[in-house]
Amino acid sequence: MTFDELAAQAAPPSERVLRRRYVVRRLLRSPTFLVGAGIVLFWIFMALFSTHVTRFGPLDIDPYHTLKALSRLHWFGTDENGRDVLARTLAGARSVLVVAPLAAVFCLFFGGTIGLISGYYKGYTDEIIMRFVDVLLSLPVIVAAIVVVSAFSSHTQGSPGAQAAVVILVIGILFTPPVARTIRAAVVSEREKEYVQAARLRGERAPFIMVAEILPNILAPIIVEGTVRLGYAVFTAATLSFLGFGVQAPSPDWGLTISLDRTVIQVAWWTVLFPALALASLVVGANLLADGVRKVLSE
Repeated sequence: MTFDELAAQAAPPSERVLRRRYVVRRLLRSPTFLVGAGIVLFWIFMALFSTHVTRFGPLDIDPYHTLKALSRLHWFGTDENGRDVLARTLAGARSVLVVAPLAAVFCLFFGGTIGLISGYYKGYTDEIIMRFVDVLLSLPVIVAAIVVVSAFSSHTQGSPGAQAAVVILVIGILFTPPVARTIRAAVVSEREKEYVQAARLRGERAPFIMVAEILPNILAPIIVEGTVRLGYAVFTAATLSFLGFGVQAPSPDWGLTISLDRTVIQVAWWTVLFPALALASLVVGANLLADGVRKVLSE
């Protein structure tokens, strides 16, 4: 082992490392974060392994056991096609947990990029970008999403992958403006600090300063925005499916299931109740996760 390696091991942890350890300890002691993370991890597990948990498949049809109430054989009852509601409820997490996280990552990437550029350059660049962002912010999210997805529906019909890609893209674009505003505010508060001024005096270029100097110091609001947008994306994706603009039948997607089975809710309430509770639990879990992260990172 060289002298430099020995010196590196003997050196005390940097302030950033100590801060990271502190944040992790605080998160692990936060009941809000732990409950939210537990709910989200539960649904991730079910999305991956639900077929190994239940004895029935989410698409298995049994015409002799349609609209059966809760029983030892079918814990959550069956729907009008004889499909097991428990199996469909657990498997319904798959589509939303593909669409929502990817949409959240999309809006974080583009919103963060826009916020970095706008907050760092300011002036006319900031004015032009922020006015465009204000226009997008004025659009109702669900209405705008329906219009855009409808415009692409003829090209994606019969292709579940293409349909999901359009939904991810639309949700990501519509959630980009609020992320951009949040990141811009964080960048504005950082751009005049001494470490940024020192980087300018060294002759560093603007892209390097934004990515290597400012970005690591605004990770807290970026992480908070990511967890918040995850909850919004889950709800928006389910809403689009409910309205018929997301995944299509016979998918066990929660929003689609609620939409299709609401016609029999008076005689088979369980076909709607359990998917609705599952969707609500995931949204609540994502929001608790975001609240826990926000509280810890704001300390």
